[in-house]
Amino acid sequence: MSGALDGILVLSLEQAVAAPYCSSRLADAGARVIKIERPEGDFARLYDHAVGGESSYFVWLNRGKQSLVADIKQPADAALLHAILAKADVFIQNLAPGAAARSGFGSEALRARYPRLITVDISGYGEAGEYAGMKAYDLLVQAESGLAMVTGHPAGPGRVGVSVCDIACGMSAHAAVLEALIARGRTGRGRGLKASLFDGMADWMNTPLLQYEGSGKEPVRMGLAHPTICPYGAFATSGGVLVLISIQNEREWADFCAKFMDEPDLPSRPGYESNVARVANRAVVDAHVAAVFARMTRDEAAQKLRASNTAFGFVNDVAGLSRHPALRRVPVATASGTAHIAAPPVIVSDSEVALGPVPAIGAHSAAIRAEFAGS
Repeated sequence: MSGALDGILVLSLEQAVAAPYCSSRLADAGARVIKIERPEGDFARLYDHAVGGESSYFVWLNRGKQSLVADIKQPADAALLHAILAKADVFIQNLAPGAAARSGFGSEALRARYPRLITVDISGYGEAGEYAGMKAYDLLVQAESGLAMVTGHPAGPGRVGVSVCDIACGMSAHAAVLEALIARGRTGRGRGLKASLFDGMADWMNTPLLQYEGSGKEPVRMGLAHPTICPYGAFATSGGVLVLISIQNEREWADFCAKFMDEPDLPSRPGYESNVARVANRAVVDAHVAAVFARMTRDEAAQKLRASNTAFGFVNDVAGLSRHPALRRVPVATASGTAHIAAPPVIVSDSEVALGPVPAIGAHSAAIRAEFAGS
């Protein structure tokens, strides 16, 4: 079936994760995305060789795009890109700050030349202030934004195990592009969009930021526990399997005590009578709950948790994810064969997911050059 963005042309001067995330979602919706690469390709192609020799990052974020090898510093290639931009709807770039403008592809100048064009500039820390020229990769921004300090075990900060700063930025940019397309349909004019990895993660950090500024206290790293709710954490069964439970209110706590703990009077005991009391008494409460879990097998714990209507989940490793009954997969063609990746998260009622192939370096260069020659 046709996509919602059929007929939309996107030119993306992109690399790594944040910008490719944004453009991949546009491609999924039917937009034609022309990805500009150096002769050696996007360096994300070389992050690993996990997918039959292809990079897991590149396969994930570059399905459905066309690859054009071009050097924006060469006059002939610059002219080619301007020929594409004359017909394009969206231009995305995440080069080093100022690099696109120095090569004649600054967003303000492009919108002046092509008034219907939507431009997207993705950076690490924005384009103003002392951090504007800083190199910014995901883990660096995890550290700078405070995310690493609220993540991990009490013994020390930790990295979130996926590129969340890149993803937050790419998601925000994607939403902004869709809004700009809607606005252009009303006004006939494009719009300049700027998004940074830092701003994307700072937005996600609003809760700990506001809690700190309201209390003057730094958030405490909790590992697999919740800082303001108890019990809400992971407990080991007799076989060592970790089960994470979440008690959200006093009704759930009463059911959990009666049907899982077999202690219906527990909510009336001192230190157990309210969430505030349980948080203050966390070590004792968690130890009491842990002792009950330790006497059960995984299956026994799951059965009793279901009977008590307690929210729970198993703490899976990636092997567990790979065989999880809720995991949906979709095929994606690559130069090395078909990869079966996790499906995009939104299921649309009137269309099926059909992701385009992952391009080899420069796979579409000849066709694109011929198409736009003389434009």
